[in-house]
Amino acid sequence: MFQLVFSSSAAVYGSPKNSPCTEAFPLTPNNPYGKTKLVVEDICRDIYHTDPEWRIILLRYFNPVGAHPSGYLGEDPCGIPNNLMPYVQQVAVGRRPALTILGNDYATRDGTGVRDYIHVVDLADGHIAALQKLFESSSIGCEAYNLGTGRGTSVLEIVKAFEKASGKKIPLIIGPRRPGDAEILFSLPDKAQRELNWKAKFGIEEMCRDQWNWASKNPYGYGLPDSKQNGHHSYGSTGSPKQNGHYTNGLSESTKHNGHNGYGLVDSVKQNVNGNAHFH
Repeated sequence: MFQLVFSSSAAVYGSPKNSPCTEAFPLTPNNPYGKTKLVVEDICRDIYHTDPEWRIILLRYFNPVGAHPSGYLGEDPCGIPNNLMPYVQQVAVGRRPALTILGNDYATRDGTGVRDYIHVVDLADGHIAALQKLFESSSIGCEAYNLGTGRGTSVLEIVKAFEKASGKKIPLIIGPRRPGDAEILFSLPDKAQRELNWKAKFGIEEMCRDQWNWASKNPYGYGLPDSKQNGHHSYGSTGSPKQNGHYTNGLSESTKHNGHNGYGLVDSVKQNVNGNAHFH
């Protein structure tokens, strides 16, 4: 069987000057995560050109968030979360004191970065649609598809939507911009709708609703409310304050804003050697 669905990422686009992104945009990743995705995409294209019997679909995710509507399956990162929504979630349940937004002076409607968030259930349906396409088509070749909603949502809009869903106030700290972050990055998913018969069904309200349903039922994820989670320490300096059994700060050597890890624009994730999580 010569069929493959590869989970790629919108990180392969880097920081394009314009949005929405189509699959024809230049592939210029600007971080190691995006570069690894592009390397595998190139391998897939080389495989197909070498042996046209292969049928390959490359799914370029934008920003998956949310949880299963049942509240029993959700994201549970070890240690300091590397994505915006899990971090907001942990602030809402009281495990972390505040969220730092990196930059509020962008040329966007509220000054914060804009990204395309997609519900994880829609993402799962996108995989099913891709598999169905491979089963039904004998001449697909190696094709890339954007999986997103086609709508941009700012960091502050995500925070406000989560506050509405949870009934919790999310304390904010405004930090400076981070070099290299794009102002706006969202998808044009028309190709997936046209060729895969797939379209995102859920909006930001549903994403935050389901994320909070998971968080409120499982405030410590799959772990226990102590200094470890899933067998991993929630790394902090041994002298830093603890909240609900978890350290509220990152590594004591880390460069942070007011002692908090900074979360701003979200697309692909980078983490530098001193433990600070960064988003592009």
